[in-house]
Amino acid sequence: MKAVRVHDYHADPKIDDIPEPRLQGPLDVIVKIGGAGVCRTDLHILEGQWAGAMNPQLPYVIGHENAGWVHAVGDGVTNVAVGDTVILHPQPSCGLCLACRRGKDMQCGNAFFPGLSDNDGGMAEYLRTTARACVKLNPDTDPADVAALADAGITAYHAVRKAVPVLWPGTTAVVQGAGGLGHIGIQCLAALTATRIVVVDKNPEALDLAKQIGADETVVADGTHVDAVKDLTGGDGATVVFDFVAEQGAENDAWAMTAPDGYQYVIGYGGDFSAPTLEFVANEKNVIGNIVGTYTDLAELMVLAQAGKVTLHTRQYPLDAALDALHDLDAGRVRGRAILVP
Repeated sequence: MKAVRVHDYHADPKIDDIPEPRLQGPLDVIVKIGGAGVCRTDLHILEGQWAGAMNPQLPYVIGHENAGWVHAVGDGVTNVAVGDTVILHPQPSCGLCLACRRGKDMQCGNAFFPGLSDNDGGMAEYLRTTARACVKLNPDTDPADVAALADAGITAYHAVRKAVPVLWPGTTAVVQGAGGLGHIGIQCLAALTATRIVVVDKNPEALDLAKQIGADETVVADGTHVDAVKDLTGGDGATVVFDFVAEQGAENDAWAMTAPDGYQYVIGYGGDFSAPTLEFVANEKNVIGNIVGTYTDLAELMVLAQAGKVTLHTRQYPLDAALDALHDLDAGRVRGRAILVP
């Protein structure tokens, strides 16, 4: 099969012909990929940012936002069958450790992570995962339409879901960055809360999209955006700021836009956050990190997606054009999410 593989860091991946994956255990599932999301994390992988954390052996196949059709199942699989349409939680987990028992899939100590670790990802024609990672979809769902919800979607949903208890009517939520994750976060906020949604982004096209999908106010990130948000919130700042950028100074802008007793949710990464400890103490601000959501987050998000309340704005590329997709994402030419279709 064809697959997009990293051979060296700080270099473009290559499209190789490699053997199809095989079942290795009774709970394994082989999925024929119908859509694989192209994520900014893939760019960070190519830069070597995840090498120390995951220590994968090169070369390996990237791609952690995947959906498709069940191609083969192990003897112990009962929740899906060959031919089923599925979206895949990005990190298959064991189900037995304390983290899994608590529903904290992403904290599983026995998990593997296709596309980041020593397990091949989904920028290929087929992918090996496990039964625990499969969320069964309506059979008429096009996997390419939903693939990016497997990571970008549940990451955004997970952050919003955690903040719902403090976003009652009369509050304000700022979404900083209306790109691949942010445009999903806007829709999740509109679906789950009655908060006023203010979106901050450098790109006018991204702000136009934000208005179409639920933003009440938009602010151009032109250097005056912190003051603009303060003006919109009576000088206080937002109850919650969702920072989908968190680099190049945006992480500190998010802090400045957060109201006293407010919450700064850090979802993007790449920058260095710092703030005077006196401000932490005097203003009782909260800074909360967010990783990919749980299996139940993905299941709940798919209910919203299949009801039409959360939709992905995508640009599709054939698998052979994976380098074009990665370059377009890196250059900011993708509105929403880029999707590879084998």
